[in-house]
Amino acid sequence: MNKKVLIFMPSIEGGGVEKNLFLVTNFLVKKIKKITLITISKKFKKKFHKSVEFITLSSNIWDRYGRKFKYFLALILLIKEILKNRNLIVFSFQANVYCIVICKLFGVKVISRSNSAPIGWSKNWLKRYIFKIVLNLADKVMVNSKEFKKDLKREFNVDAICIYNPLNVKKIIKKKKKKTSSIFKSKKKLKILNIGRFTEQKDQILLLKSLKYLEKDLNYEAILIGKGVLRFNLNKYLKKNDLNDKIKKLNFVDNPYNLLKQTDIFVLSSKFEGLPNVLLEALVLNKFVISSDCPTGPKEILLNGKGGLLFKTGSYKDLTKKILYYSKNKNKCNKLLKVAVKSLDRFDYKKNLMKYYNLISSSM
Repeated sequence: MNKKVLIFMPSIEGGGVEKNLFLVTNFLVKKIKKITLITISKKFKKKFHKSVEFITLSSNIWDRYGRKFKYFLALILLIKEILKNRNLIVFSFQANVYCIVICKLFGVKVISRSNSAPIGWSKNWLKRYIFKIVLNLADKVMVNSKEFKKDLKREFNVDAICIYNPLNVKKIIKKKKKKTSSIFKSKKKLKILNIGRFTEQKDQILLLKSLKYLEKDLNYEAILIGKGVLRFNLNKYLKKNDLNDKIKKLNFVDNPYNLLKQTDIFVLSSKFEGLPNVLLEALVLNKFVISSDCPTGPKEILLNGKGGLLFKTGSYKDLTKKILYYSKNKNKCNKLLKVAVKSLDRFDYKKNLMKYYNLISSSM
């Protein structure tokens, strides 16, 4: 393998995509040896194997800026690297359209990894037409769910390759054993947890509306873990509806597993996803999942409702019904949970990482 593999990930923020980035990069560097990462975010450097080469900016000040500005800076670094050496394969995790255009202008091979369902992309017809043209220029396009693969084919005529997110079960179980203080106050109340960036996509406001609706019918305690642009909106809603005693917010933590193990149910309220890691992690820890039936991923993970409860995307009333159903039918729900847990072999860590390796090596 003579070509150098360059991974393009301008902004690393600590979410599900980043977890996959760490796993994939650290696996590939042991197989391919020459792995370079272009990023503006340096604070997660310790998460990577020492053999991974970093191309970044010298100052940490740029990490304070928004994602789009980081894209711009990283694309400049990409052009500079291509001008030095065109014997590359670029594996794009972010800013895929821009990355593909630059690579094709300079005659460089590019593999694009799409992270979230097309429904979450721009609804502007012209932009979607441009997406269709550009995605078909990529040498290969990779997605992380079968439903996602079908959507890309239907909407953009792209023949994508599906590789599931690699799930490192042993690591999750090891991390959950680390001692931590209890985040829930009461053992008698139903414990509800949500983990995710506070954004329009993750739609935690929907969950808060449901919990407000449940206030008189259910004795519960809920915790939201995350950070993001809608934090102020969530705070405002909690204060306005007098929910601060029932619902708490915590910042992201390096080890969410010893917090996740404390809940009764995990709720995903997203408008769209790709293949949400957090649902897989909840199932590894034997936690019952209630998720929006959003494109794409939840339905696939929960076996179309045979491994958990799915509610209509955007409907807080349907979510309310599902939470109440769990509270009154825990034995039935535990049977669903067992079915979901048994199906997790599909996401096996080593099996899916080898698929990443084969994807790249076949392009060299």
